[in-house]
Amino acid sequence: MNPTLADRWRQAVAANADGTFLVWEGPDGSVHEWTYAEFDALAARVAGGLLERGAEAGSTVHLVLANSPAFVAVWLAAVGLGATIVPSDPGATAPELAGHIERTAPAVAVVGVDRLAVYEQGAAALSAPPVVVAVGEDDTELAPLSGNPVRWDERRRPGAFDRAAVMFTSGTTSAPKGVVVTQANYAFAGDVMAAAAGLAKDDRQLVVLPLFHANAQYYSFASAISAGASVALMSSFSASGFLAQAARHGATHASLFAAPMRMILARGATPVVGLQLRHCWYAQNITGDQYETLAGLLGCRPRQLYGMTETIPAVLTSRALGPVPSLMGEPTIGCRVDIANPDDGTPVPVGEVGEVVVGGEPGSTLFAGYLDDPQTTERAYRDGWFLTGDLARRDALGRFEFAGRRSDVLKVAGENVSVVEVESVLGEHPSVLEVAVVGEPDDIRDEVPVGYVVVHPEGASVDSAELLAWCEARLAKSKRPQRIELVDELPRTSVGKIRKFLLQRGSQVTST
Repeated sequence: MNPTLADRWRQAVAANADGTFLVWEGPDGSVHEWTYAEFDALAARVAGGLLERGAEAGSTVHLVLANSPAFVAVWLAAVGLGATIVPSDPGATAPELAGHIERTAPAVAVVGVDRLAVYEQGAAALSAPPVVVAVGEDDTELAPLSGNPVRWDERRRPGAFDRAAVMFTSGTTSAPKGVVVTQANYAFAGDVMAAAAGLAKDDRQLVVLPLFHANAQYYSFASAISAGASVALMSSFSASGFLAQAARHGATHASLFAAPMRMILARGATPVVGLQLRHCWYAQNITGDQYETLAGLLGCRPRQLYGMTETIPAVLTSRALGPVPSLMGEPTIGCRVDIANPDDGTPVPVGEVGEVVVGGEPGSTLFAGYLDDPQTTERAYRDGWFLTGDLARRDALGRFEFAGRRSDVLKVAGENVSVVEVESVLGEHPSVLEVAVVGEPDDIRDEVPVGYVVVHPEGASVDSAELLAWCEARLAKSKRPQRIELVDELPRTSVGKIRKFLLQRGSQVTST
């Protein structure tokens, strides 16, 4: 029988009742700690409050909260009740929230006090709006959410395939889809990621990425619960404060994206005394020089991983011994990953580029499907393999190297051009901090690459002409950008992924 996240939480509470579960550092620097037993009691009170407001097993609870004790308590309360959470970006607009509400029909919404007006605006036009509870995101008592404590031993145990969450994907290349995550999915993610990171009861995860995103839920919180470890939760990411926070809270494990890592470097970070980090996951490539500088600052060699909301755990992870910064890693123990021809699904030889495909059981080791969209779910699979849309090549040792999205392969006058290659060349220029390359239609060549560049704030000045000349000296004609635009920043999701489809539409980009 598949374990559930509710099972894993009950097991952790029983095995480590007096051990620290959560350390919360608020925006004002104040710190509050809970043991597993103490937080279980808090979650039981919150579960009682949800029941009193109409949320039961099978109900949906909408979360519009920044990182906070309330988010964690509502999540675990809903898990115990057998309800579903729908975590939305706390910075979402009223129309975006209205779409989430309409698609998931929550019984209860828990909303940050500062976001209440926007939420009510989004829910106003709906015929059946949820019961809304506003809570302060620095609140550690959660009285507005509390009710008579639930006795977990008197309630039905949630089923492994019960829906536990609907997470709307970040939309880096298209509009968001609702990814359905089960109780078994969360347990599988936690077990796999705890094992992959070598996480033990005495370890502590540092969480700075937003909790509404899969990374913090799967890789940090679920793994900590699986191992009975603790979590130090920060209200938000601070590039200048990250290292000090890790040292202050005795964190041994962390998880980042490439963009926050580059932000740490851009702020001129210096070594911090007292760091205990021995493990740090990261996603997306950084340069070799950036990697070595970060490894020196962190005191450990970060390990790249690859995963999606749909794949549940990170299905590719770099080995702890000798991680290579340019490689995504190899299949994580417990995961099935292969490379297939994007057109017909046939096997791809070593060294050649193909699509990353992931095998597994929907609802157990892979997501259960897309919310109310069986056609899109069906198109996401071929012969039982989930199609990630990401391209990679595999070396003789079974290690995967990212080669872009399928949509990142441009057809320029009949030639295949990988925007990843163009981005890599531009990114090597000493004055370039970040770069994104997209395809734009061309009357003669079908489409051409166009670059958007953020200049390094401490680098030498550079203009588009110099960058075009740099590319001309390093790329074949078909791969050279048609033009390069210097911008203040790239449009991103809340966890730092570049939203390339906005660049392709030419919106949300501010030129320098």
